[in-house]
Order: sequence, then C-alpha cells, then structure tokens
Amino acid sequence: MKDLTLQIDIKIYDYSELSDADRQLIDSAREATRRSYAPYSHFSVGAAARLADDTVVTGTNQENAAYPSGLCAERTTLFYANSQYPDQAVETLAIAARNERDFLDDPIPPCGACRQVMLETEKRFKHPMRILLFGKKGIYEMKNVGALLPLSFDASSME
Repeated sequence: MKDLTLQIDIKIYDYSELSDADRQLIDSAREATRRSYAPYSHFSVGAAARLADDTVVTGTNQENAAYPSGLCAERTTLFYANSQYPDQAVETLAIAARNERDFLDDPIPPCGACRQVMLETEKRFKHPMRILLFGKKGIYEMKNVGALLPLSFDASSME
C-alpha cells in the first residue's frame, strides 16, 4: 500500500490587500448577487470573470421550481464568456455569495459540477484560471482549478 498526499495552496487576503483589478472583480461578483434569481433557497451567488483582453463578464445563480433545472453563477458566467468570447481565456474568476441577511463571513467553494466546468474552461484555453472566493473575513486565492479539483477527470483521462 502507498499513500498519496495532496497539498493545496490557498492564499487568504483581506480585501484591502488585493490589487485594484482584483477588488473591482470581487465588487463585480458581489454586485451580481443582486441580480440572482433565488426565490427558493434565498441564497444568492454572483460570479465575475476577467478575460485575457480585460473584458469582465458576470453571472448569477438562476433557480427553478423544477429542480435541478437551475444553474449556478459560476457556470452561467463561464458559459456566457465562452460563447460570447470564444477566443479569450478566463484569467480570473471571482465568486461571492450572500443569504438574505448579508454576504457570508467565509468564502463558499463551487459545487462539483461548477468545478468540472471550470476545469474544462481551463483545459480549453490551456491557461490556468485563477480563482478568488469572497468572504467578509477573507478572500481565498487559488492559482488554478487544480486547487479545487486535485484528482480531476478530463479528456486525457479517456486516452
């Protein structure tokens, strides 16, 4: 028997420690939560992607009474970015979430389906996608999707 140890590097920043560009992206994700359609969970998620040409696109979670017909903010954002800007890699994806009271103290991680779409987007462009997860107590930074999905399944898995 062997052990496999995986190490995930996450940096935690205060909002004030972020660059202007990162603060703007976080602010865009936070603002996007206001456009969320979450009448069932009352849990609003916003995402903002900065593309290689500095275009910023945003998306929100969209719920539906016929679960699981809704879609998460991360996938809404990435699908829009990939369809409208098919030649632009996603440099950074910022994600923010709030409940009916306020933004959450701690960052929330993307669900498994979103992680897989994030991985596919990263592989599509052969370019790492930096991830910023917003929480009032700190912002988590991961240098690529592998930090969220270390044992990943992609096209190379089928070869």
